[in-house]
Amino acid sequence: MTTAMTAPARIRILTVDDHPLFREGIAAVIAAQADMELVAQAADGEEGLRQFRSVKPDITLMDVRLPDMSGIDVLIALCSECVEARVIMLSTSQGDMEIRRAMEAGARGFLLKSMPAKDILTAIRWVHGGRKYMAPEVGSHLAEYFTSEALTNREVQILKLVASGKRNRDVADALSISEETVKVHMRHIMDKLGAHDRAEAVMIALRRGVIWV
Repeated sequence: MTTAMTAPARIRILTVDDHPLFREGIAAVIAAQADMELVAQAADGEEGLRQFRSVKPDITLMDVRLPDMSGIDVLIALCSECVEARVIMLSTSQGDMEIRRAMEAGARGFLLKSMPAKDILTAIRWVHGGRKYMAPEVGSHLAEYFTSEALTNREVQILKLVASGKRNRDVADALSISEETVKVHMRHIMDKLGAHDRAEAVMIALRRGVIWV
């Protein structure tokens, strides 16, 4: 007498990314895996939150930069609703501030979109198994700036406004603070980023993922 063997449950995956070609590529890779299935896709943060609540995936692959909100803000929302949420963040850049914010917010992994598909599959299996995963090149880049002081939320706000072309007076009006306070914040920002002027501070911040446009 034989006993029917029950197939092991597959890893249920949600992808949240606004690039159709990337979503299609990930879908094809996952479809070829015997131990995985793609249960839902989303093109922005709001849809990602709805899909997560609806399908309750084992793993969520989340783009850091979404059209309606930051992927890190979506991550924070997911983790506040479900402490067991297992989210792997994906990005096109190696910005150390971006990586640091994601991991501090509860991400279980951080990958670059340029990485081979096999690395993404490895990360999915690692994180599903209860471990964290960070690609070596991501980890080494993060270590390069490990001792640097992070910008405060207010400093990031100011830098975003400066990057959009606003003068100190405009920034002060937008944030309801004095122009002198803006100047003090800008000095702190330049010190932390090692910049000589406002333009260089913006360029460094963009490169490191502190802000993006």
